[in-house]
Amino acid sequence: MNAFCRIVDRGNFARAAEDLGVSSALLSREVKLLEESLCCVLLTRTTRTMSLTDHGRHYYDQAQAILDAVGQVEDRIRRHSGEVRGNLRINAPNSYGQIVLSPLIPEFLTQHPDLEVTLSLDDRVIDMIEGGFDLSIRIRAELPDSALVARRLSTVRQRLFASPDYLAQAGTPKTPTALRDHATAAYMLADDALHWTLTGRDRTEVITLAPRLRVGSSLVLRDLLIAGFGIGALPDFISDIPEADGRLVRVLPDYELPPRYVFAVTASRLGSDAKVTAFLDQLRATLAP
Repeated sequence: MNAFCRIVDRGNFARAAEDLGVSSALLSREVKLLEESLCCVLLTRTTRTMSLTDHGRHYYDQAQAILDAVGQVEDRIRRHSGEVRGNLRINAPNSYGQIVLSPLIPEFLTQHPDLEVTLSLDDRVIDMIEGGFDLSIRIRAELPDSALVARRLSTVRQRLFASPDYLAQAGTPKTPTALRDHATAAYMLADDALHWTLTGRDRTEVITLAPRLRVGSSLVLRDLLIAGFGIGALPDFISDIPEADGRLVRVLPDYELPPRYVFAVTASRLGSDAKVTAFLDQLRATLAP
């Protein structure tokens, strides 16, 4: 039952087999035996596609409900006994994974010796169910409505930065409109990569950018700004250290871009998973002021 649901969730036998640590051939035999025992076809397969029959859809829906109930019972027992085990699959943005998550994982694994962690870093929003992830960390202004469960963990402040050398050569802009006379770099995966909405104490201005450089990594953007390329926007978890040691300087310190939020996203059926709960507890402790 679990194997069948995993095949449907992952969309093919190969990825489901990888998740379960078995061969595709074994899963194929299991599905055949299941279909024979039920006297019906659950999956229609060709060399390129796979789809559920009506019987298959009904079986999948009922099986998921059964597996959810079993999983919740097991999770309650594990939490009661303090046991966290299995493979925790996490997806996160590249920069957040490197700067925030990777330092806490060694201690987390030490605390839970029966646990394995798979950390996948990707700056694009992926389908966590199709990817087989237990937990996805997303940094967004807001999340669209979905069947997933999202918990807000922290607020990310976004500000403008440049290197001291760049400002010494090009001058320091005193107003948002003065940014048009400077070299700018944009984060191409931002919701609106070509506009900065800057909010000050009593006003908001929208600046249209003409960036000479667009990058898909905020870590690369940080390094380019430190090297003196120009002015760019960075989240605080990336900018805090280079600002503290003087490699970056705040530009227009009275203005900020709209905040973003760190969300922990889980599938609803994994919302009470013991290993997810344990990891989020440690992450919240790390983020606490």
